[in-house]
Order: sequence, then structure tokens, then C-alpha cells
Amino acid sequence: MKDMMLELAGGTPGSPLAAVVEKRADIFALTRKTHDAALKPAEPGGLSHGLRAAIACRIAALNGDEAFLKHFRKALQEAKASDAEKRLAELSCTGGDARETALIRHADLVACEPKRASGADIELLSKAGVSEPDIVRLSELVAFVSYQIRVVAGLRLMRGAL
Repeated sequence: MKDMMLELAGGTPGSPLAAVVEKRADIFALTRKTHDAALKPAEPGGLSHGLRAAIACRIAALNGDEAFLKHFRKALQEAKASDAEKRLAELSCTGGDARETALIRHADLVACEPKRASGADIELLSKAGVSEPDIVRLSELVAFVSYQIRVVAGLRLMRGAL
């Protein structure tokens, strides 16, 4: 089975990096499942698939990861994101209404400076009309995309050393 993270790390089937990934196939299989659950859950709540893909694009851009940015832009198209959602994917966008602004602000903060995030930041989301379940969904999405980017960064370093 094709492994998206191996591919984004620049690895190819049969390569030394693929052999390393194969040794932890269980973790990579769970990561694939989590990727789909984070970006395309059956019940997206108040965070549509397009909005989730837009936030993932932002996180990839904030990390300067072109491979992930391309991957999440494809997800944005597959989600049939609205023009407003596509706009939120751009780092120059700070949101439209209060809810969008709060979502983007929080995603950017947690992706870039997670230690600075506090209860007051959660309260800002709540005051902007983001439901508690959607605050959890947003936090899960940001954490997972950040995790993926870091794992692939590590794989890229390994690829260079193998």
C-alpha cells in the first residue's frame, strides 16, 4: 500500500527509508486512519471538510512545507471547498467574521507557539460562537497536522542519513 508520509518525505517503495517505515507499519497505518478522521470525518460538526483542509494548508504554509501544502491544497479541492474556505487557507487572510477570525487565530497560535495558548484563547473561540465540540475538533486537527509535518521532517532527515 502506498504510504503518503513516505511519499511526502521523498521516499520510494523499496528504498532504505521505506524499510525503516515498514518496521513501524502499525504506527503509519494508524496515522493514515487518523489523517482521514481529522480531515474527512463522517460527522464534521461545525468544521466542514473544506475548512479543515484550509486550516491544514495554513499549518503547512506556516511550517514552510511545500509538499504538505500541495497535499492539503489537493484535499481542499477534493472537499469542494467554498471560496471563503479557500481564502482562509492563505496566510494573508485573518478571517472574515468573528468566528473565522477566532478559528484562524487559534490555529495559527497553536501551530506556531503552542506554549503560549491558554484558557483565555479557548474563551475567545467560545465568545466567537465556536462550540465546545468544535474547539476540541480544531485542537485535534491542529495537533495532528503538526504531528504529521514533524514526523515527515524526521523521515527526511533519516533519508539523508541512509
